[in-house]
Amino acid sequence: MICTITLNPSVDIRYEMDRFLPDQVNRVNRVSKTAGGKGLNVARVLRQLGEDVAASGFLGGSLGHFIRSELSRLGIHNGFVSIKGNTRNCIAIIHEGKQTEILESGPLVSKSESDQFLKWFSEFVPLVKVVTLSGSLPKGLAKDYYGKLIETANGIPVLLDTNGELLKSTLAKANKPFLIKPNQDELADLLGGKPEKEEQIINALKAEIFAGIPWVVVTLGADGAIVKHGHACYRARMPRVDVKNPVGSGDSVLAGFAAGFARGLVEEKLVRFGLAMGVLNAMEEKTGYINTGKLTWCMQQMIVENLTMTI
Repeated sequence: MICTITLNPSVDIRYEMDRFLPDQVNRVNRVSKTAGGKGLNVARVLRQLGEDVAASGFLGGSLGHFIRSELSRLGIHNGFVSIKGNTRNCIAIIHEGKQTEILESGPLVSKSESDQFLKWFSEFVPLVKVVTLSGSLPKGLAKDYYGKLIETANGIPVLLDTNGELLKSTLAKANKPFLIKPNQDELADLLGGKPEKEEQIINALKAEIFAGIPWVVVTLGADGAIVKHGHACYRARMPRVDVKNPVGSGDSVLAGFAAGFARGLVEEKLVRFGLAMGVLNAMEEKTGYINTGKLTWCMQQMIVENLTMTI
């Protein structure tokens, strides 16, 4: 089993309209509501890959009930801890080729609720092969909370996808994640300067902050990815596709690597498998969805070069 953790989930509401007019009445052409949050995108892709997956975090109120119902419908095991606060909404307004987002900050998690989740995780994690940690922390949790979860995992691979000070503080701990997945901007935040060229990114991965992390996956959008594993470095270039919705592609990549580790994939095959999920997600209109029938094609079309590194 794979466990995906989303500590600050949401109900994602997508409004599609021809024009968005501030300070006026706007009528929506199409609306969709889904169980949202980066880790839930990961969980959906894992289910489509046929993996046994549990999703966990904090849920509260009627929106929390909606998410639980969605998980049940999708066949995802529900490990969420109930809280007194209300789960948040996140709204995306699609208009004139643009996307305007309105994101609620989310509920306040109490000390007792935080401790309850840590207890649940310590009892559940021995049952899983891989853990993913995705997104931001809700109010009430200290910035070392991810570090506590990685320590509690006690050697079970933890794949971490977050950014900013939360990522920095987590990487400063003695217990390291098994994989991190920064994009180019997040890599710049870690290092204090943005490496632009391929050679600069590869050299940046030699920084001390990445020591002890087996896998570092730097996603570059349509330009592919650079993946460091030990002393190996892979440069991957994606096939050109008709992009319908790139949102959630990073989460899909995390799902791909999680499934790959659970299945025992290694080296170049793992890289191709993991990164293919991001391409497949971008080809679909829905977020966190893939067409598994195109997986073999995508892996074959991907160009992966194995570069040598001196760390």
